[in-house]
Amino acid sequence: MAQSQAVFLEGSLFRHITVMSLTASLGLMAVFLVDFVDMLFISMLGKEELAAAIGYAGAVLFFTSSFGIGMAIAGGALVARALGAGDEALARRRAGTTMLYGVVFGALFAAVVWANVPTLVRLLGASETTQPLATSYLRIILPSLPLLLVGMVGGAILRAHGDARRAMMVTIWGGVVNAVLDPILIFGLDLELTGAAIASVCARIAIGIMAIIPIVRFHGGFDRPAWADLRLDLSPIVALAGPAILTQLATPVGQAYVTRAMADYGEEAVAGMAIVGRLTPVAFGVLFALSGAVGPIVGQNFGAGKQDRVKRTYTEALLFCAIVVVLVSAVLYGLRGPIAALFEADGTARELLYLFCGPLALLFFFNGMIFVSNASFNNLGHPYQSTAVNWGRHTLGTIPFVLVFSMWFGAEGVLIGQAVGGVLFGLLSFVFVRRIMAQQSAPVAREPFAREARQHALFHLRR
Repeated sequence: MAQSQAVFLEGSLFRHITVMSLTASLGLMAVFLVDFVDMLFISMLGKEELAAAIGYAGAVLFFTSSFGIGMAIAGGALVARALGAGDEALARRRAGTTMLYGVVFGALFAAVVWANVPTLVRLLGASETTQPLATSYLRIILPSLPLLLVGMVGGAILRAHGDARRAMMVTIWGGVVNAVLDPILIFGLDLELTGAAIASVCARIAIGIMAIIPIVRFHGGFDRPAWADLRLDLSPIVALAGPAILTQLATPVGQAYVTRAMADYGEEAVAGMAIVGRLTPVAFGVLFALSGAVGPIVGQNFGAGKQDRVKRTYTEALLFCAIVVVLVSAVLYGLRGPIAALFEADGTARELLYLFCGPLALLFFFNGMIFVSNASFNNLGHPYQSTAVNWGRHTLGTIPFVLVFSMWFGAEGVLIGQAVGGVLFGLLSFVFVRRIMAQQSAPVAREPFAREARQHALFHLRR
């Protein structure tokens, strides 16, 4: 039976942000923690080239998952707006069409990437020893991208309904499956990287299944898309998903450049960066979840025309972000020694890890600012603003800074330059969001959605 849907139109915004972020982060961190444990297990094998292969493969997987994040943003925003306006039928229809488009487009995207894996790995700077390892690992995982998309879009739909707990459980189940299978396949069956890849595929299967079940059982399920529905919804889906995907693709492009720059300092440096790359989402999982948590809150209040609550959601989300960064940075600094010992990191790898667990962790606040700003752009009907901010951050805000700081500080300068660019574009995103919110009045804000609702009503009258 469907439950009451538009739950974010009343009550404490800071409480909504906290509950949504913490529950979503538990689910995200279940997945990130498994990636972290993957890296730990691979490090325990004592083969540096395997750890480096994970680093290169991670850059490519980030690229593919960014496509899924873009589709999830579109689905979540459209469903949340419909629920905020009280149109549950439109919400069910948009859920069904977004899910179907996500699976189809995801399969095509995965096929293109799968065919070009060797080239991508080589462009990232992998050595002749590491290239075949990373290629084999990726070619096992990539065909499961459509299943991951089902889970990501499904989780976004659940969050749009305000069902944070069940959205959290989607990824937790995936993490449990991966955590159980990892040691069995990596060590028990001696499959090493292949075992880690197979475990990841099984986790994606679990994530897809667990996303569908609660939507069907508790939120009215999906309207079965007819051809006419698919034609009608393609435009609003592409209008949001297109720039959202472009926005998300900027991150792996920037990360690919950083990986290539780090490759100049040897595989020990790449391995150290891979450890930092796995540690970051585990440490800051709450901030990675913040974007998905803020989006439905902004979307529902935007759909209902409550502009004052939209503005306060943004401000209180930044306050939440600051509190999290300070607390997490303190913990990382205190545990930097044990973390380095856990991964048996020494030399350049240890230096990079200590740098991250020190001042760079505090600067992650500005990445959180970008996350919150992008969620606001997408749900306020300005998705290309988030595209501009993210691409600027991962090109102009990455390449020149990495070049300059790496000349000054070597491998450590690569991470420093990346962080400094994040500060600049975090502040720019803040300025852009405040400008949009200052210009938007409630009647203007409701007009785009009102037009969609009229089209929806006319369409079904004609049918």
